[in-house]
Amino acid sequence: MSITNSSSASATTLYRTIWRWHFYAGLFVIPMILVLALTGAVYLFKPQVERWEERAFQNLPIAEAVSPDAQVRAALAAFPGGRLHSYRVPAQEGDAAMIHLALPDGAMRDVFVSPRGRVLGALDPDTRIMQLVHDIHGQLLLGKRGSWLVELAASWAIVMIVTGLILWWPRGRGLAGVIWPRLTLGRRAAWRDLHAVTGFWVSGLALVLLLTGLPWADVWGSAFKTVRTELGWVKGAQDWTIGGRAPDAVDPHAEHDHAAMMAGMKGMDPGMNHAASDGSIPAMPGMQHVRLSRIVALARSERLPFPVLVAPPGAPGRFGKGQGHDWVVRSDTPNRPLRVTIVYDAMTGKEKRRETFADSHPIDRVVGYGVAWHEGALFGAINQAIGVLTALMLVTLSVSGFVMWRRRKPADRLGAPPLPERSMLPRLVPAVVLLAAVLPLLALSLVGVIVLDRLVLPRLPRIGAWLGVRPAAG
Repeated sequence: MSITNSSSASATTLYRTIWRWHFYAGLFVIPMILVLALTGAVYLFKPQVERWEERAFQNLPIAEAVSPDAQVRAALAAFPGGRLHSYRVPAQEGDAAMIHLALPDGAMRDVFVSPRGRVLGALDPDTRIMQLVHDIHGQLLLGKRGSWLVELAASWAIVMIVTGLILWWPRGRGLAGVIWPRLTLGRRAAWRDLHAVTGFWVSGLALVLLLTGLPWADVWGSAFKTVRTELGWVKGAQDWTIGGRAPDAVDPHAEHDHAAMMAGMKGMDPGMNHAASDGSIPAMPGMQHVRLSRIVALARSERLPFPVLVAPPGAPGRFGKGQGHDWVVRSDTPNRPLRVTIVYDAMTGKEKRRETFADSHPIDRVVGYGVAWHEGALFGAINQAIGVLTALMLVTLSVSGFVMWRRRKPADRLGAPPLPERSMLPRLVPAVVLLAAVLPLLALSLVGVIVLDRLVLPRLPRIGAWLGVRPAAG
């Protein structure tokens, strides 16, 4: 009998501990989930939004069209002292070319030049719609500290989902209220079922999103990069950012890291990237490169997925290590498995090498598939629809969780589930050690929560009572 009672008490203690962690996770994560879900849903439609944003630069007359070299000269004339970073091949006939320039003051501009060679306008890439959405989603517009907060929220969201599934587990109940909500049993049951059932259905999709986002996170991504380097799992340049920054100093253009790009440009030959009078772009005195127009023609013939960027000899950026004085053509399509990079000899225009997704390390390919799924690009409209559905369910989960908390919250307390008298700490040591290896920020914060619950709050009666912690004896 005593063994049964002990086992029952242990199970109750574990259940209450899990419930309390679920509450803590939800309290911190819900506001972040709303921000991440909404910005993530918008970012899924990056190609469509950018196409709309550039609508004034499309469907233009193509009669008497000029060469890409002339288009670059027009852009440089409009921004004296600018340096060519890349030329984006128009998506379709009649669209303006986008010429990415680095200005003397360190700013960047996307300059749009019509097929006839007229400068139509320019956009600051750092203030474009999708770049702002990207920065909110990944860093909350707070830089590295924002990246830490997002990573911490993602880690606790994993705790929220796992503990929620444990609390949801049917334990002998029927399917009603488990697989589908019971909406006719009153508001309290309806909200509870809506929360639990939505959490069940979204858990798998949400976990995939959270896990595929970790390689971008500052702490996790940096640790992952170090492990890959030490184990020899690196082949070629990394194709994703870490904490909003390029992973290598030689890779400064990744996701518009313009400050790093400008730092790299300071060491370049002053003559680089300025168009010569004949339309070529010389890299060294007395040397003549193949013209941009020829490289653009080669790029068009490859029929690479849009956007296709052409980088001139010597340009810094995400176009492969050791570019030197070669031309580089790169498809920057969001569907990363379709990305291709081609290097052409600057003097002859002959192809020197070609890098495809299949050439990267298997670890990079796994991450690449994950990133493409995360951004809604892997399966086109179907991927976008699943992403939107996931975001809507996460918003439903957050709103229903908040409503449930507000409805049962006592006036004088936060409403946290009471802290069990018996500590589960001895059983948690292996889990914390594992978390430290897999999710370091979560492990660190979890230790902080345990110390707060067991050592600090019992000695602060008023605050402890507000948080459901009994005062320390004596």
